[in-house]
Amino acid sequence: MKKQVLVTGGTGYIGSHTVVELQAVGYDVVIVDNLSNSQLDVLDRIEQISGIRPAFEQFDLVDQEKTEAFFQKYPNLNAIIHFAAFKAVGQSVDKPLMYYRNNLVTLMNLLECMTIFNVPNLVFSSSCTVYGQPEKLPVTEDAPVQKATSPYGNTKQISEEILQDTIFANPELKTIALRYFNPIGAHPSALIGELPLGVPNNLVPFITQTAIGLRQQLSVFGDDYNTPDGSAVRDYINVVDLAKAHVIAIARLMENKNKKNFEYFNLGTGRGASVFEVIESFERSTGQKLNYKVVGRRAGDVEQVYADTRFANEELGWKAEKTLDETLVSAWTWEKNLRK
Repeated sequence: MKKQVLVTGGTGYIGSHTVVELQAVGYDVVIVDNLSNSQLDVLDRIEQISGIRPAFEQFDLVDQEKTEAFFQKYPNLNAIIHFAAFKAVGQSVDKPLMYYRNNLVTLMNLLECMTIFNVPNLVFSSSCTVYGQPEKLPVTEDAPVQKATSPYGNTKQISEEILQDTIFANPELKTIALRYFNPIGAHPSALIGELPLGVPNNLVPFITQTAIGLRQQLSVFGDDYNTPDGSAVRDYINVVDLAKAHVIAIARLMENKNKKNFEYFNLGTGRGASVFEVIESFERSTGQKLNYKVVGRRAGDVEQVYADTRFANEELGWKAEKTLDETLVSAWTWEKNLRK
């Protein structure tokens, strides 16, 4: 019998790519998504890529009764990958309560159901935002957790604390928190990719939408940071590379290869790229010129952060493979395919 994995937020950007990779190695996938930032036709696209249509349930995990009803309907779950969360730094500054309610209550409801229905394994979608503005770069997993610079980042810090406390009280539970840096790019099929509803909050979809004429101009938030070219620096990781790490993490838990009941790993490339470097890479690799303008800094943004990935490389046997140029070309191919 196939191992069954619940993927919350599975029609979203990272979720959909992870579903494809899970199905490719033989997992039976069930998706829960409220479609607040994704579309139903992603299921068709997943099926086109993998030849398998995952089971799908549409509801909001903030609703405890519906969450419990779901677990009753699917009694054979072996593991959960929890992506479902709001994730825009700027929006979280404007709407903090919305972020705390959604991101924390969904996790607590899942954990309660995991204990009631004996589902032992959870891979949690965490973030490099737990480090705040780090004192030392690149960031290792041992870096002290700084005060979060946004409510979004704080929800990830609090979520990890909730996980640690819950696992301490329930030692039958096992969790891996994957702290990823900045996922970009699209599946090589160009059938799934990053498609935010409304105006994008992330750099790369704003770049591709500007290049194709959907947006008039790209805003660069600040050129006065203490970085080589003044723009903010991030570690941009290919979304397919990222998705594959989740498959490895699930297998690690199911095969009891975890060394502690709560583990956490940085997922990045190990290299920082500035906003101006990303723009230059996009223009060079695609031949598209971008209309961009420097504006003021954005609330909640850290100056620079990039990963030390040695622990994930050694312990998980995982490594980011794709270059920035390759990844930006995949994002552009996805954008063009989308607008046909």
